Amino acid sequence: MTAFDPRLPRYARAARGCLVLTIVFGLAATALVLAQAGLLAHALAAAARGTGVSALKGTLVALLLVLAGRAAVTYGGEVAALRAAARVKSQLRRGLGGKALRLGPSWLAGQRAGEITTLATSGLDALDAYFAKYLPQLVLACLVPLAVLVRVTAADWISGLIIAVTLPLVPLFMILIGSYSKARTQRQWQLLARLGGHFLDVVEGLPTLKAFGRARAQAEVIRTVTDEHRTASMAALRITFLSALVLELAAALATALVAVEVGLRLLAGHIGYETALLVLLLTPEAYLPLRNVGAQFHASAQGTEAARHALDILDQEEPDRPGAGSAAAGKAVPGKAVPGKAVPGKKADLRRQPITLTDVTLAYPGRPAAALDGISLTISPGERVLLAGPNGAGKSSLLGLLLRFCDPTAGRIDVGATDLRDIPVSSWRRQIAWVPQHPYLFAGTVADNIALGDSHASPAAIRRAARLAGAEEFIEALPGGFSAALTERALTLSAGQRQRIALARAFLRNAPLVLLDEPAAHLDPPAARQLIAVIETLLADRTVVLVSHSQQAGVAADRILRLDHGRLVPASRPALTASP
Repeated sequence: MTAFDPRLPRYARAARGCLVLTIVFGLAATALVLAQAGLLAHALAAAARGTGVSALKGTLVALLLVLAGRAAVTYGGEVAALRAAARVKSQLRRGLGGKALRLGPSWLAGQRAGEITTLATSGLDALDAYFAKYLPQLVLACLVPLAVLVRVTAADWISGLIIAVTLPLVPLFMILIGSYSKARTQRQWQLLARLGGHFLDVVEGLPTLKAFGRARAQAEVIRTVTDEHRTASMAALRITFLSALVLELAAALATALVAVEVGLRLLAGHIGYETALLVLLLTPEAYLPLRNVGAQFHASAQGTEAARHALDILDQEEPDRPGAGSAAAGKAVPGKAVPGKAVPGKKADLRRQPITLTDVTLAYPGRPAAALDGISLTISPGERVLLAGPNGAGKSSLLGLLLRFCDPTAGRIDVGATDLRDIPVSSWRRQIAWVPQHPYLFAGTVADNIALGDSHASPAAIRRAARLAGAEEFIEALPGGFSAALTERALTLSAGQRQRIALARAFLRNAPLVLLDEPAAHLDPPAARQLIAVIETLLADRTVVLVSHSQQAGVAADRILRLDHGRLVPASRPALTASP
């Protein structure tokens, strides 16, 4: 990451104000540094000549005011930077969350959720040091040395020449050390992200690990990753301390060189006492911001690395953005935008328009075989399609295409006469109700989880949807009924109960296209027959695509499609009737 990533103001508006405030405070601090040195040199020189305190009263008061001003500027700059950092972190976190939602499950499937969690929490928290320490010092490192050099040169050109020659050595050493430490910092961040991601995975899978006796082995893995992170952190600290030593040594030698030549010329009477004092007071100030920015660079390195990763995610193309249409259907990659154009006002009407797949192929990066291979079919409005096939046949991938979680690698999908990728994802998904095989329930009330199907639904509509899904009885038995609080994933409920709540969501959503992935997989036979009867009655006027491992799904289907290794194969019988 550069000194100030130009992408940051684009995604975090607070960064713009922070940069402006930092520059303003830097200019004020520079002026105060010069004023302090001039006043102090004048006071000391006057005192050496025997001037009384009363005569220096004005100078001393001005000096005290300048010192107070420097303290206020430093404090105000740090407070403003910390507040800006808090807003920047908040904006970046909201941006990451929104970006992940827009990129969808196909993109998220290629990521480690724990690493993204670490990035959005402790990773971005490290930006405090970047905004409150590094940026202010970076501005001072650009302004103060130049101002000091001009002022010293105006007072004594010989000292100014020595400072001009030695000053570039400090940033040169900083660049050399920074280039060496960059790889260490990246490794430290990667290990922290790996540690956070692995720890989250272990916590989520702890019941399974305990059941199979693998908890101790995973504890050893966490210990190993923790030791690697500790080693990387200590290596980064060693570089920090060594760089501080190098920068301090270079600055000390340069200051000593100026002090020696000024002292010799002062003894020879070639330079005035007040001028000599001014040069000696200003010389350390020329190197101090450079030394400080070197130290703060290492302190903020983790934050800058985390921000770089966050900005890389935010820079990824989205299907809804311009450049994500159908012009290059043959070059699409799941989870990534397709070059072309999206038409913001383009809409589809699934109650009247058919969905047509033409030679659709879907290949996931890193997999040897395509998940779908040359699929061609048409789903008519109001049709019930049973999609059958064994595990790994491509059923979920076909649902993923219809949900716009991914785009075809080859071929095209049309809605009526419109390419699906020309339709904004948000308007397309508003016409779909989806019940996955393993539904996700969020922390909140039962009613809130059902209302995901329609955020404006009334309590009566929510209750009716639950009744249709066969969930009302067990919900009423919960403490609080529909107001009962569920934990994340609702692990206190059985798999069948979670499935019923997910079905209630779908029933609440008045969507013309309903996608059901094994809706009765976790239900007992009587409940499954009841559910199938409800589906046939309630969804009579909607297009339904039902996924099942078996063709004996118990639902009356207009057509049976069987997938095998990503290809459509003939079904054993043309249609199904409802089971008794």
